[in-house]
Amino acid sequence: MVASLCFARESAAQQASMKVGVVDVQRAVMQTEDGLRATATLKKLFDSRQQELNRKQTELQKQKEDIDKQSRVLSKEAYTKRMEELQKQLMELQAVFVDYNKELEKKQKEMTDPIFERIMGIVKRIATTESYDLVVDKATVAYVRTDLDLTDKCIQLYNSGGAATPAPAAPAGSAAPK
Repeated sequence: MVASLCFARESAAQQASMKVGVVDVQRAVMQTEDGLRATATLKKLFDSRQQELNRKQTELQKQKEDIDKQSRVLSKEAYTKRMEELQKQLMELQAVFVDYNKELEKKQKEMTDPIFERIMGIVKRIATTESYDLVVDKATVAYVRTDLDLTDKCIQLYNSGGAATPAPAAPAGSAAPK
């Protein structure tokens, strides 16, 4: 009984002196120099595609307006046929949109995963060298004092070359960030 009481006191003392930090991992990844370059590269790659999608959507809207205007003069069969064609084109456009989104997510993952790995290495190094017992992702906590946030420190260490691994290269087949 005495031994368990001493252990409980020791455990409570250890918990009272626990050093905790938080990192907004998503912000750290996206606000590093490499993360900002990756974002700019992704934006360039997909802006033109978004413009193409918008153009096609505008064309289909005009087609629908034309069909609606002609609905009084078209036979029921002709009207139905044109509406079916329009619906088919809308479904094809939606499929293209879904494919573009999947490709964007894949490229984003390819470009940001190496940055994420380096940020996690920096978090581990900070935790080890500064004796943090626990470092959690800010996205998982409801409240945290600002003095416990290590995000800016992680970004600064990353940008200063403080990570052990080299900067990520642009994935094969994509434009190199400038």
